[in-house]
Amino acid sequence: MGGGVSSLNVQLRKELDLYASLVNCFNLPGLPTRHDNVDIVVIRENTEGEYSGLEHEVVPGVVESLKVITKFCSERIAKYAFEYAYLNNRKKVTAVHKANIMKLADGLFLESCREVAKKYPGIKYNEIIVDNCCMQLVSKPEQFDVMVTPNLYGNLVANTAAGIAGGTGVMPGGNVGAEHAVFEQGASAGNVGSDKILEEKIANPVALLLSSAMMLRHLQFPALADRLETAVEGVILEGKYRTKDLGGTSTTQEVVDAVVAALD
Repeated sequence: MGGGVSSLNVQLRKELDLYASLVNCFNLPGLPTRHDNVDIVVIRENTEGEYSGLEHEVVPGVVESLKVITKFCSERIAKYAFEYAYLNNRKKVTAVHKANIMKLADGLFLESCREVAKKYPGIKYNEIIVDNCCMQLVSKPEQFDVMVTPNLYGNLVANTAAGIAGGTGVMPGGNVGAEHAVFEQGASAGNVGSDKILEEKIANPVALLLSSAMMLRHLQFPALADRLETAVEGVILEGKYRTKDLGGTSTTQEVVDAVVAALD
C-alpha cells in the first residue's frame, strides 16, 4: 500500500484488455451456508474506474485520485452482461451504482446500461445503489441473478456474495477480453494469512479447480467442464476431504487427489 510497483494483476488486465471480470457465487451441495438458492454472477468492469491508477499528491498531505468512467467501456461491459444472461438463460440483470452521489460518472455507467437493456427485452433490468445492494445481499441474496458493476463496486460485491455462498475458497472466476482470458480464484478476501496457509499446505483448491472448469467451458469443452465440476461437487458433498476453511482437516493435495479419483 502507498508506494512500490503497481499491481501486476491490474497491469495484466490492462495489457491483455481483460475488460470483464466474472465471478460465479452459488451454493454447493453439502456445504451449509446461511442462505439457500444463491446463484449470482457478478460481472465487473475491469479496466477503468478507481483502478485507473491516476493518483498524485497535489500538495503535501493532499492526494487526488481520479475515477475514470467512459461510455465505451460502460457499454462494452453492459453488452457482455446482457449477452451472458441471454446465452446462459438468466432472467435478470441488475446494475450496481452510486449515481445519487456521483451523478456524472456513475450516471454515464447507468445511461449505458439502460441503452443496452432496451436491446434485450426478454431480460428484466433493474438498478440498485451499492450500499443498499450490500444490505440486500446479506439479507436476501436469492433476489439477484446477474449483476453488472463498475470496477471498485464489483470487487466489493463479488467478495460479499462469495462469503454468503460458502467462502472465497470455493468461488470460481475469470477475466475475459476480446482476444485473451485468464481464469483464477473469483474472490480475494481470503488471502489474509496466506503465508501460513502456504506453509501448512491447507489452501483450498476448489476455487481454482472450478475456475479451470470455467476455462474449459470458455474453450468450448463443455463435456470436460461438466466432468470436472461434477467431480469437485461430489467430493464436497461426500464431506470426507475438506480443507480447514470448510471445517475439515485435509491438505490441499488430499482434496486434489480426491477430485482426481472422482474424475476416474
